[in-house]
Amino acid sequence: MKKVCFILLVLFLAFEFKGYVIAQTETPTPTTGSSASTTDLQNKINDLQSKVSDLQGQEKTLSSQIAVMNNQINLTELRIASTEQQITELTLDIDTTTKKIDHVEKSLDNLSKVLINRIVATYMAGSASEFQVLASSNDISDFVKRANYLRIAQEHDKKLIYDTVQAKNDYANQKEIFQDKKVQTEKLQADLTAYSSQLEVEKQTKNRLLSETQGSEANYQSLLAQAKAQLAGFSNFTQSQGGASILSNQTACDDWGCYYNQRDGQWGGNALNGTGYTLASDGCLVAVMAMMYTHYGHRGVNPQTINSIPSNFASYFPAYLNKTISADGASSSRISADIDGTLSSGHPVVVGISYDGGPVADHFVVFVSGSGGNYVMKDPFTPNGNNIDFRGRYPGARIVETERVSL
Repeated sequence: MKKVCFILLVLFLAFEFKGYVIAQTETPTPTTGSSASTTDLQNKINDLQSKVSDLQGQEKTLSSQIAVMNNQINLTELRIASTEQQITELTLDIDTTTKKIDHVEKSLDNLSKVLINRIVATYMAGSASEFQVLASSNDISDFVKRANYLRIAQEHDKKLIYDTVQAKNDYANQKEIFQDKKVQTEKLQADLTAYSSQLEVEKQTKNRLLSETQGSEANYQSLLAQAKAQLAGFSNFTQSQGGASILSNQTACDDWGCYYNQRDGQWGGNALNGTGYTLASDGCLVAVMAMMYTHYGHRGVNPQTINSIPSNFASYFPAYLNKTISADGASSSRISADIDGTLSSGHPVVVGISYDGGPVADHFVVFVSGSGGNYVMKDPFTPNGNNIDFRGRYPGARIVETERVSL
């Protein structure tokens, strides 16, 4: 009877071990490669990026600008499609494998509990001395068989326990891999949101360009020349004043509003709307408009606030500030106006001056009071240029633009 029990125990262990191995082999390994569709989309993206770069290097015309915009829109649409495809693949992979991993982990936990209880019993049965086993055996052959059965059962138990623990470790590692994929998915979701916003901006920019130029090449070239001349004037003015070194502690706020200096270290080193220009060297008009916003109650607006909104700048020249801009949820427009009449009505005036005597404004300031040529200004370039005398600072300058702000 004891012999039969040993045989049944060995057969039972062997059967369960075999079944466990089969179950383990059927569990899938996480996929790591991209699908063909994702690779195809990435190839198209690379090709279109090269095309956009080539177009940007061509002579600036309305048609070339529209071509760049169209291709940029297509490029963003492809990026959206590629990101959506990657998210779909990762989501399906994570969902399927996570369910299987959870199922196997539960099975392994149950199996471990059973094996622990059984191996204790097996070792208790095997704790008898060889003399006791020999004494209870019918003969030497029976003793050898019983000893072998016990050894085999113990070896199977040991191996099964080892493989069970090893499998649990393997699946824990796989779950960690898939957790990383979840992090990747979250990043892709953020990228998708950013691409969608970018696509909307690109479409709006194209529509603005067509509206601003009325689809005319002549209008486009005229607007482009005007923008280039203004930015060149800003750069020349900065150089004539000794350069745009960064300053500190320039902001001053009172009942009028806030004084901002374009060279302030809080924003002076920032690129002007992502271009090669900076606020320190070419951001006088941006700083002036930020001051005007604070005068009309929007105290949270500063130069970087205006600078951070791409639609505030011309579609045909992204460093050129539009006449109509927005900040803090409010739209404003610069409208041609008389200096003395506007000041007498209690409103400040945006003034463009020509420091070199040419027809184009190369610097902008704010007149806050005065008349007849004697004015107090807020100068965004001069260190601590809050409420200083205009003629005392720029005696030979010529006023070429005067505007009030409708806000």
